Amino acid sequence: MKISVLRALFVVLVSLFFAPLAVRANEEFSIMHHIQDAHEWHLWGEGHSSASISLPILLVDGGLKCFSSSNFYHGKECVDTLEDGTVQSYLLGVGPAAGYAMLHEKIYRTHHDKLHFHNGHPNNPAPWDFSITKNVLSLFIGAVLLVVLMMVTANFYKRKGAVAPQGIAKFIEPLIVFVRDEVAIPNLPHGKHVKYLGFLTTVFFFILINNLLGMIPIFPGGANLTGNITVTFFLACCTLLITLFSGNKNYWKHIFAAPGVPKALLPIMIPIEIVGIFTKPFALMIRLFANMTAGHIIILALFSIIFLNKSAAWAGLSVPMALFISLLEVLVAFLQAYLFSMLSALFIGAAVEEEHH
Repeated sequence: MKISVLRALFVVLVSLFFAPLAVRANEEFSIMHHIQDAHEWHLWGEGHSSASISLPILLVDGGLKCFSSSNFYHGKECVDTLEDGTVQSYLLGVGPAAGYAMLHEKIYRTHHDKLHFHNGHPNNPAPWDFSITKNVLSLFIGAVLLVVLMMVTANFYKRKGAVAPQGIAKFIEPLIVFVRDEVAIPNLPHGKHVKYLGFLTTVFFFILINNLLGMIPIFPGGANLTGNITVTFFLACCTLLITLFSGNKNYWKHIFAAPGVPKALLPIMIPIEIVGIFTKPFALMIRLFANMTAGHIIILALFSIIFLNKSAAWAGLSVPMALFISLLEVLVAFLQAYLFSMLSALFIGAAVEEEHH
């Protein structure tokens, strides 16, 4: 009974949180704006009344140029009408950012304080952008959390020895044991799991931590790191490189001269096997990216019902549904971390497997 009352109270509180936003919403609610990367960390509000954290912009354009993103977001907005009649708006930099413009979070060099468009796309040169964006900052936060959690757990066992876990170690140790016993050992037998356990554990916890942090975009101040295909691409490349450099003679033999395959079929089979080397990490990349992004879009789509109808009454329907999907997202956060590490172990295990006689 108490749990039902608390649950109902929580729904009411969340509804009250989003209701004022729905009443004040005069602009189109953009879902992609909340899950895409940005050069500032937006907290709440819109326009000049918004609250956000300005992040540093680092450009390489005839030298290193560093300034705050506030020089764009609090700069001048320019609106142009293109040849096809569509209206395109972008931000002109002020102060140190003068001479540059930002369109869809991409920075271009301006010509007479203007962007020139061709077929709807700007043809102005773009400098090398090494800015600390919202996703980059979220990456740093996730990495620091990972290091802190592991160091605290390791220091606990250094001080206490082989004792029952306490504190944060109660949560970390079962997960480490799970990765070792359920991910590494079954897919990397004969003691070979020891060599790759560090990578598999790091990948598991890195994805798990950032998946959980990525659930915050439904509330103010969140970032969607594992929903960024660049991050999942890098993780998949790590698995690919480890697999290729760990491949033994038996692995490459099955790629270029599969046993039992007639030589006449090798010109067909070899390209297929080579393509298969890259399709496996590609599947890892897309699976993690698509699952995390889809979950965020569904949750934000449910909340957007309030904004689109501009009525607080819709919160009674959309908020409980969004909370239910959020609970599923917690499960997906753990599941995707497990699947990525498990499939990585499977691919590496296939590369180091000895020949059977």
